[in-house]
Amino acid sequence: MSTAEGANLLTARRFCDTIFYMKDHEDIVALAKKFGIGAEYAGEAFYPAFRSSVRGMRLLLLADENTKIYAKPLAEALAARGQEADLLVIPEREPVADEKTCALVSEKLKGYDHILAVGAGTLNDIAKYTGSLAGKRCGVFATAASMDGFTSGVTPLIKKGFKITENAQTVSEILIDLDVLCAAPRLMTGAGVGDILAKYCCLTDWKMAHLLKGEAYSEEAASLMRGALGKCVENMESIQKCGKEGIDALMRALLISGFAMVIAGSSRPASGAEHHMSHFLEMDFLRRGERIPLHGVKVGLGTLVSLAMYGRIKDIPEDFEGKETVAELAAGLPSPESVAAVLSAFGCPTRFSELGIAKDTMRDMLFNCYKIRDRFTIMTLYHEHDLMKGAADELIGRFY
Repeated sequence: MSTAEGANLLTARRFCDTIFYMKDHEDIVALAKKFGIGAEYAGEAFYPAFRSSVRGMRLLLLADENTKIYAKPLAEALAARGQEADLLVIPEREPVADEKTCALVSEKLKGYDHILAVGAGTLNDIAKYTGSLAGKRCGVFATAASMDGFTSGVTPLIKKGFKITENAQTVSEILIDLDVLCAAPRLMTGAGVGDILAKYCCLTDWKMAHLLKGEAYSEEAASLMRGALGKCVENMESIQKCGKEGIDALMRALLISGFAMVIAGSSRPASGAEHHMSHFLEMDFLRRGERIPLHGVKVGLGTLVSLAMYGRIKDIPEDFEGKETVAELAAGLPSPESVAAVLSAFGCPTRFSELGIAKDTMRDMLFNCYKIRDRFTIMTLYHEHDLMKGAADELIGRFY
């Protein structure tokens, strides 16, 4: 990231709150504890708090073909310390949280007391969902700082070919090894960055909905999320180098995103129009039977579009109620070009065509993704005032 690009992101500093971190991760551990989650970092004693909490339980470790390289030694280390721990490896490199996979895990889980996902997004979602159905605790050993659902109380699933979100338990514990996170594939780290930079947009969507529509708004949740976002931006150079300080800041922000959702009582602090674009595209990949790109990669693309939509508000010739309010909110946001430069540094696509998405699909997304959820966002605003007709070609030209 160049100095100019970093400066552009940091011009949004007034958007972000200051957040102070304590040594030895005491702050994030204490914050997690407030939400009933045991956050524990790797150390010489090998996760003593976790081992104490599952003592006497039958533990099932859940992995896939990618993460079994971490799951096998983890199971062996637990067994060597007297913990009964077996391993279930889903025989795929990129499993999907659909009915078939969840049924497989649910059946295996019948003989166990606790399920520990060894992975990130999909495996965490499967563990939370199947654990909830069985009334059994779940946790996660994170293998990549790639998404913000680690500590959330909801889980996205694929049912009958459609992306839905269902309530689930939060994890009881999250185990973190910064060496493992720093060694994750660069694109996965980039997906995590995309999910965090999206908070510029979704927090603005939420504030706009509050000011224009009277929607409930939690300053506590928003402030917590803004602070974590700001800390990531400050550490972006370290994140790009896979430095421990930077990856730690990214992982903390991803965890805090889940806590902010719990405080807000919804996904508002973490999800706005950029996520609706991602969900729309995900269902398109499902319909075509193609591999679904990483969540944060698609969210990153949606973030570029949302930032551009906010940025052009002041230049729209049409007048509409709330225009000045939205333009003022937009003034605190970074440019899509600066965010694109950051995402590109991780190998993330910055144009929809790079994911094999048809131009007509992108157009369809612009005109229909706001229908996915009954939530007021910048996309809803455009459609409410019939502004997309004048914006679609410009947005497609910039980002397709």
